[in-house]
Amino acid sequence: MTETKPRRGRGGRPRLEPEAVRSQTIGVRVSVAEFEALQAKAAVLGLTPAHYLREAALKRRLPDPPVPAVNREQYAELARLAANLNQLTRLANEGTFVTVTEAHLQRLAGEVNRLRLALIGVERGA
Repeated sequence: MTETKPRRGRGGRPRLEPEAVRSQTIGVRVSVAEFEALQAKAAVLGLTPAHYLREAALKRRLPDPPVPAVNREQYAELARLAANLNQLTRLANEGTFVTVTEAHLQRLAGEVNRLRLALIGVERGA
């Protein structure tokens, strides 16, 4: 006699709720230049043109573009420089002899921080 194994649930992705299924299509005609522009904008954000259009049309916040590797590397280098500036500022605050003024060190530290944020696409006050 053969034993039957208990039947497991179906594998795969679970079904979406009926209201979440995207079953409707909208045909939109664009020129070659418009299509290329849409493709380029979508690619920068890592989206398909259809996903980009859906997000933009429904006024959802579009994702931030990915930070280029060169910017991440420069961000790390600036972080090391900022750490050195912070050490000099701390020494100046403690009264240790430093050949630059505390105000100058603070201004440089602020500028380094501003550059670091700009490299990763973060704007001050945003």
